[in-house]
Amino acid sequence: MKSITVISGKGGTGKTILTASLAALAKSKIMADCDVDAADLHLILKPEIKRKEVFEGGKAAEIDPEKCVKCGECTAVCRYDAISDDFVVDPINCEGCALCFNICPVQAVEMKPSTLGRWYISETRHGPMVHAKLGIAEENSGKLVALVRQQARLIAERDDLDYIIVDGPPGIGCPVISSITGTDLALIVTEPTISGLHDLQRVVGLASHFGIKSLVCVNKYDLNIQFTNQIETYCKSVGAEFLGRIPFDTIVTEAMVNGKAVVEYSSDGQVSEEIKSIWNQVDSIAQRI
Repeated sequence: MKSITVISGKGGTGKTILTASLAALAKSKIMADCDVDAADLHLILKPEIKRKEVFEGGKAAEIDPEKCVKCGECTAVCRYDAISDDFVVDPINCEGCALCFNICPVQAVEMKPSTLGRWYISETRHGPMVHAKLGIAEENSGKLVALVRQQARLIAERDDLDYIIVDGPPGIGCPVISSITGTDLALIVTEPTISGLHDLQRVVGLASHFGIKSLVCVNKYDLNIQFTNQIETYCKSVGAEFLGRIPFDTIVTEAMVNGKAVVEYSSDGQVSEEIKSIWNQVDSIAQRI
């Protein structure tokens, strides 16, 4: 079993579009959407949810009105202004520091686990999928990513699947680190711009730090062929394997509007042919490691 994580140094490069196509092309696999802060792979794969679980992390204070004597000691010490004049805790402002819990003279405060989001195990037309949704402005996305990856691996081992295909988050922060931890290959999607090259350098450096082989493809390469050539030159200089150039085509947008991967919507188009070539190379490299 091999794990392939599709990442990008910035958002909007076409990472999820490519992941959906890989899901359609790979024969024996499970998909894991680890972009939990802004999950969107489900918009294309249209999963049927089979299992839904709550993701908890940290704790928030809650005041029992039956026990509370309204002494005001908790409001006096709360630095986050999370407790109202009516001695009700605002869960958004509460940071879970537990100072009110420790200072309350009548033990009216309880520290209860916070619901940060939900995670799901689903079935799609291309096989099983594990995905999640983090609550608005909630933290601990790295832990939720780790949970999604763990569940995907358990299913892959149980069903003897060949691949875990991960749609990772953009950037180089904690969620990205969590999504590539233990992966076999990082497939990096970039675009032919100054920021695309800069962010590619950062994410290749991140993968290299963790000893993960980087594979690179350029989406919409023909919008600036000069930068595409610079990206390919950079890849050769750092040992990242350059897999291909995906052209700009409005067929990609049409496919998304119709809720399909581009290789499903237009199987013989230029974009689809290039993505198929990229997948064949990924598959070949994965078999050798």
